[in-house]
Amino acid sequence: MKGLVDIGANLSHESFTHDREDVISRAIAAGVGAMIITGTSVEGSRAAIAVARGRAPLLHATVGVHPHDSEGFDDAALATLESLALDESVVSLGECGLDYYRDYSPREAQRHAFEAQLDLAARTPLPLFLHERDATDDMLAMLRPVRDRLADAVIHCFTGTREALHAYLDLGLYIGITGWICDERRGLHLREFVGDIPRDRLMIETDAPYLLPRTIRPMPKHRRNEPCYLPYVVTAIAESTGRAPEDVAHETAETARRFFRLPPA
Repeated sequence: MKGLVDIGANLSHESFTHDREDVISRAIAAGVGAMIITGTSVEGSRAAIAVARGRAPLLHATVGVHPHDSEGFDDAALATLESLALDESVVSLGECGLDYYRDYSPREAQRHAFEAQLDLAARTPLPLFLHERDATDDMLAMLRPVRDRLADAVIHCFTGTREALHAYLDLGLYIGITGWICDERRGLHLREFVGDIPRDRLMIETDAPYLLPRTIRPMPKHRRNEPCYLPYVVTAIAESTGRAPEDVAHETAETARRFFRLPPA
């Protein structure tokens, strides 16, 4: 496999500080041609840009405030995101959205931060990188009134139900699939309906350092996910849909390059 695009890798995470360049080299050796580094807070967005800046077409960044970090989100944070979004390395707004599973921030604060970032997205040409867990109804209720004002949007790391999937597809959203689909304990349901996702709206990601695919053999002792493991997501999708892995790899990469307006491989 060559030219894979990992649409969500947290390469500015502290776990990569000591060997980030080795991680990037392993990704390239595994066939990954582009990685999008996720911003999840104001400072995290700055860090994502710092890693990605000047390294296109290989590395790119997003800027946003994750629902876990939305408590205390204010006008100053929004203004900073708007400024950061002008950096040439930035290809998307987010990660933003709602997470009612963890509730690390109060739900009202999550909705406030998300609404503000939706408004920002409506004023820019950048697509949205969205997070949703156990909050489908509120997510849909907030997206529907503004959908026509937004560029494209992807539900990153989709782990929900078939009904939720189709509700997002009906809104014209894209879907990101991670190593969750490789987890025999909690991801088998995704294998049943990943084939429902139109080929031109499916993208893949690792969400590294999280969600290490459980299909890796031998399983690495460190348990840290890396972009070099993205082919395991490709294989799981291919097995679930009866498609050739090379086709999944090529089509998801083409979709990601179009969605994020990346240069050709």
